[in-house]
Amino acid sequence: MASITKIQELAKNDDIEKQPPMQVDQNLEVEIVDYSKRAQWLRAAVLGANDGLLSTSSLMMGIGAVHEDAKSMILTGIAGLVAGACSMAIGEFVSVYSQYDIEVSHMKRENAAELEEKMKNLPNPLQAAGASAFAFAIGAIVPLLAAVFVKNYYVRLGVVVGAVSLALLGFGGLGAYLGKAPLVKSSLRVLIGGWFAMAITFGLTKLVGVTGLHV
Repeated sequence: MASITKIQELAKNDDIEKQPPMQVDQNLEVEIVDYSKRAQWLRAAVLGANDGLLSTSSLMMGIGAVHEDAKSMILTGIAGLVAGACSMAIGEFVSVYSQYDIEVSHMKRENAAELEEKMKNLPNPLQAAGASAFAFAIGAIVPLLAAVFVKNYYVRLGVVVGAVSLALLGFGGLGAYLGKAPLVKSSLRVLIGGWFAMAITFGLTKLVGVTGLHV
């Protein structure tokens, strides 16, 4: 009986060895990598949108400290949107292209047969530049839309601050969710930081205007 049992165990082990156990694990690993890359791109987009939101709103608040008309604020916001989007796009393009060149140079020293396959997985500099510019513009358009329909000076300032505050909470919460950080704490940190940025820009510009610099 012992020999029969041993033969049955050997047969079971042989059947297990014939099964392709790594196929499911390999497919699962590929899916995890893909989701990780998507999360990184989405988090970068949220940060870009938050940058556009905060820098443009601070510029608008700064010019609003010395000019009460809506046209000056809106033109400043548009200039900030265009300049910031171009800056983000060029910076991202140069950064990703440098990374691209380094990885290509490294891969050329490896197996040439695998070079073409690996090249497909490299980041696209133009795609990265376009995504950064688009994300910045999405954030920057929030204070512009808040200001464009309000004629009263003080109401316009309040509406811009309110709209930007809500957007900061939203972007902060989304960034915290993607980064697995505490939701409330991270959102409040982004909100308070945004308030400080707008207040400092408004206050310093107002101070410069009051001290006798006429523009």
